[in-house]
Amino acid sequence: MTGAAGTTRCRSCGGQDLKVFLSLGDMPLSDGLLTREDLAREEPRHPLDVAFCPDCTLAQILETVPPEQLFGADYPYFSSFTDALLKHSQANVAARIEQLRLDDRSLVVELASNDGYLLQYYRARGVPVLGIDPAPGPVAAARERGIETLQAFFGRDLAAKLAAEGRLADVIHANNVLAHVADTNGFVAGIGTLLKEDGVAVIEVPYVKELIDRGEFDTIYHEHLCYFSVTALTRLFGRHGLSLNRVEPLEIHGGSLRLFVGKRERPDRSVADHLRAERRAGVDRLDYYAGFSDRVGRLRRDLVALLARLKGEGARIAGYGAAAKGTILLNFAGVGREVLEFVADRNVHKQGRYIPGVRLPIVAPERILEEQPDYLLILPWNFKEEIMEQQAQFERRGGRFIVPVPAPAIV
Repeated sequence: MTGAAGTTRCRSCGGQDLKVFLSLGDMPLSDGLLTREDLAREEPRHPLDVAFCPDCTLAQILETVPPEQLFGADYPYFSSFTDALLKHSQANVAARIEQLRLDDRSLVVELASNDGYLLQYYRARGVPVLGIDPAPGPVAAARERGIETLQAFFGRDLAAKLAAEGRLADVIHANNVLAHVADTNGFVAGIGTLLKEDGVAVIEVPYVKELIDRGEFDTIYHEHLCYFSVTALTRLFGRHGLSLNRVEPLEIHGGSLRLFVGKRERPDRSVADHLRAERRAGVDRLDYYAGFSDRVGRLRRDLVALLARLKGEGARIAGYGAAAKGTILLNFAGVGREVLEFVADRNVHKQGRYIPGVRLPIVAPERILEEQPDYLLILPWNFKEEIMEQQAQFERRGGRFIVPVPAPAIV
């Protein structure tokens, strides 16, 4: 538990009646990739327990690892290595420019802008942009693209500083970051401060209903502090004078929501529809989460059994994608070097490192065709179509793919 802190209060409403519904045990940091020198010492592990708040319905982990530790100098995630994410972002930008009639007098701000993967498409269309991200590596990559980027954590203070400088935003993007911030209320309050009166915050979050329904337990890790429903989000935004005005379901990342949030209350039918569906399914009640732990345990047993059977038949197996979810899956299932020969990844910043906990080596994708294992276990299963397309030659040579979630299967 070194450097981390547990909580007994809800991250959103402050309620003190949190109910734990899943414990994954002590886990290494999912993006804490190891160097060869790191292998000589034990890495830190932190409890990974997920709880439900009956007061505001937010699902959340109890442990908070300091953000400086999670998103510091060695943060290895660069969004631009994922083709599907780039295509998704380009379409998002085109829709916003057309819908909101953005031009060279507008300002688009992205929170957790990473390497400029999204803002580059606004810049190409002549729309002024500002990125904000705490990780030095991705920030440097964004600046090399000519995208103005502040290396900082976003919250109340930074929002107030920018607002005082007259840099209010027509659009604020926040993709897969709301779940990452320790000060949930400070982050949302900052959005309210930075947004123009008629501006819109376009926020993407993984959807807790899809996580539970599809058994996506490996998206639970220390960087992801919260798991949002529309019910929990309306209460969070409302607390800071913001209105959730539209909800769009997305397939990306295993099932996400795109939220349109503003200072003016203009909710359309999509918000009421989602709230009604969540009430019917029971997402706003603890009972909905009660069987999740048993299903997660069953998935682990099935995956271990499948891999053991293949190894018993003499198969050679490698992994693909050194994603954060892969760290959780492999550590929870106890799958290491005795099962997988290596994990391949396109991200050059990850190559030469090792998966935390299980200490599998991360190599370039070229290694796959050089060694031609019998199976590839796809760890970032949310991008399985892209990965299978990239590895078409591996498949033509007789290789097969294993997808672990929602149920382990050979495809």
